[in-house]
Amino acid sequence: MSTDSAQATERRRTLTTVLSTADAIPVTEGADPGLAYGYAGELKAMLIPAEMLQAKVSELARAVADDHAGDQPPVLVCVLKGAVMFLTDFVRALPIPAELEFMAVSSYGSATSSSGVVRILKDLDRDITGRRVIIVEDIIDSGLTLSWLHKNLASRGAASIDVVALLRKPAAVTTDIDVKYVGFDIPPEFVVGYGLDYAERYRDLPFVGLLAEHMYR
Repeated sequence: MSTDSAQATERRRTLTTVLSTADAIPVTEGADPGLAYGYAGELKAMLIPAEMLQAKVSELARAVADDHAGDQPPVLVCVLKGAVMFLTDFVRALPIPAELEFMAVSSYGSATSSSGVVRILKDLDRDITGRRVIIVEDIIDSGLTLSWLHKNLASRGAASIDVVALLRKPAAVTTDIDVKYVGFDIPPEFVVGYGLDYAERYRDLPFVGLLAEHMYR
């Protein structure tokens, strides 16, 4: 491995914070973070507090900016709906100009897992030929949908495609896709908040929490 490659690998390792279930703060009768948002008794723990999220978003934005070269700003492609919260904070923390694009895709499968068979519901509004594209993802689970999206955008002539993901579940990933910027590696738990939902609920939470099992079983 070259010196540059080794340095890049080390930076990725230090950029990503690894969390386990033991890092979660359990919900108690006197301390329920969902209560103030109308979700009393629906969470079992807080995994990532709001302050920790915002610090990581800023760190990811600096890393993306440090790697940018050229006169044209990067095109940030947000995958609707889950990544919207992350994108809005990320672009405000980015110390360079950026252009925004949105895609909505539907992945066939169960309510909680993807098959990797994807249908585009909303496509990009512009040509990305010759541009640096950054796919902005809220969470990488199996990675199947992301892998499809990466190949689809690559076929459109982008100069480069990188991925910035706030969360990743390493135990669930089934595809070999290079993700350059990852905020947190998290355990294979059902997470909600900060754009992540279950049945369209919990997106509005400013933190990432673990959903109580009685809410989805």
